[in-house]
Amino acid sequence: MTTQPTFAELGVPAALVDVLVAEGRPTPFPIQAATLPSTLAGRDVLGRGKTGSGKTLAFAIPLVANLAVSGRAVPGRPTGLVLAPTRELATQIARVVTPLAEAEGLSVATVFGGVSQRPQEAAFRAGVDIVVACPGRLDDLIKQGIVSLERVRLSVLDEADHMADLGFLPVVTRLLSQTANDAQRLFFSATLDNGVDKLVKRFLHNPERHSLDPADSPVPAMTHHVYEVAGAEEKTAMVRTLASGAARRILFTRTKHQAKKLARQLTARGIPAVDLQGNLSQNARDRNLGEFSSGRVRVLVATDVAARGVHVDDVELVVHVDPPAEHKAYLHRSGRTARAGHAGDVVTLMLPEQRDDTRKLLRQAGIKATPQRVDATAPAVAELVGEVAEHVEPTAGGPGSGNAPAPQPAGAPRSQGANARRKRASRGRGGRGRGSQGSQGTQQGQGGQSAQGSQQGRSGQGGRQDHGGASRQSGQGRQSGQSGRSGQGGQGGRGGQRGRRSGSGAGRSGQGEARRG
Repeated sequence: MTTQPTFAELGVPAALVDVLVAEGRPTPFPIQAATLPSTLAGRDVLGRGKTGSGKTLAFAIPLVANLAVSGRAVPGRPTGLVLAPTRELATQIARVVTPLAEAEGLSVATVFGGVSQRPQEAAFRAGVDIVVACPGRLDDLIKQGIVSLERVRLSVLDEADHMADLGFLPVVTRLLSQTANDAQRLFFSATLDNGVDKLVKRFLHNPERHSLDPADSPVPAMTHHVYEVAGAEEKTAMVRTLASGAARRILFTRTKHQAKKLARQLTARGIPAVDLQGNLSQNARDRNLGEFSSGRVRVLVATDVAARGVHVDDVELVVHVDPPAEHKAYLHRSGRTARAGHAGDVVTLMLPEQRDDTRKLLRQAGIKATPQRVDATAPAVAELVGEVAEHVEPTAGGPGSGNAPAPQPAGAPRSQGANARRKRASRGRGGRGRGSQGSQGTQQGQGGQSAQGSQQGRSGQGGRQDHGGASRQSGQGRQSGQSGRSGQGGQGGRGGQRGRRSGSGAGRSGQGEARRG
């Protein structure tokens, strides 16, 4: 029996070994043991390991160890670079790298779109050693002169095949071309198709190749189940049952709308769930993923945007509520369980009309699983679900999507954003609205376009406002029954206009006030 070497025996610095041991990672996984001697020696490496194999640490350790002697950070000139295809994956990588970097006195920053770039600019001005970035936003910051890659001594390309699938290879090529030709580079990719092989030939110098398993191979510790349900109602009941267990589980849907809807439905049924999909803001994504990671909710409903970016320990079950479109997506979705040597189960739900497509999908993925015709009450399903979690009644501020926000305590600071002000103003009117007394509207647009309901009147006949003028006018409005303009088209005040209208039924009359926005 071969003894697995320790991190120290592989040459990992003592400070980093202490961090790994403190985090419960005393021994390396196979891909780490295979690559660390080469990466710590400064060699270029091409790693091909299945999802959940521990490759993030395989590049995080040499990234920090080899840059620890690079000297003090220079504003706008990082020395380490990690490129990732999604915001979720970039965030997860940074969480792994940061404790190691702090042990060696290095700083880490994440860079991706969908959020304000001001904090990213501030980080670069202060000086950052290691940048974990999505290609698009980093490219934008370089074009703005905020950051340069000329001092990068070690760059990592993670999920290179997914970069290709998303069409990022041109910008990845542009970014890597800005790093020094003799810099160390580490590439990790499940496959070498779709142009990834061209990146390897161009940027890696005599790389050592490490492939522990065939590309996109299934994880042995996974148990795959295929459940055929009779129809839509039976499928809905099955999904609720599979979601009801006490352990963490991820449910995958094909569309963003389905993910949002299912999370809300489960929460309403007493199974707190959050969604992770492309329509969410970055803050909402972080909040929902944080609730799932912390255990406040145990069910995450996600689209494929999460398949490569969610690295949460102890996910016991993955459910393909909708079979994915292709086998790569199946394997990457499934890879959210059975990670780092742990076991896990994967369930694929299919309707009778999906039999042929599902069988083809599983065959391409190398999965051997016999379909079972079951319903939510089947003993096999109950055994898979295990302990059922306690029912959680939906409540304001409670866990899960769809619950109203928690009531604000008296005297608490209120949001001063435009949306918050409009909502408070609407509540303050006590239900007055269109077609009732005293409806107040906010109007915006060039030339003072009046934004009313089914009918719009002409106001401001008492006088005209000059181009760009800031003078106020008032006049008697006349209901014409057709669409009109406030302040005679282009001669109205620029920007937003606020008018007070009163009326009953479909008619409105009143005074208008135009002011410069």
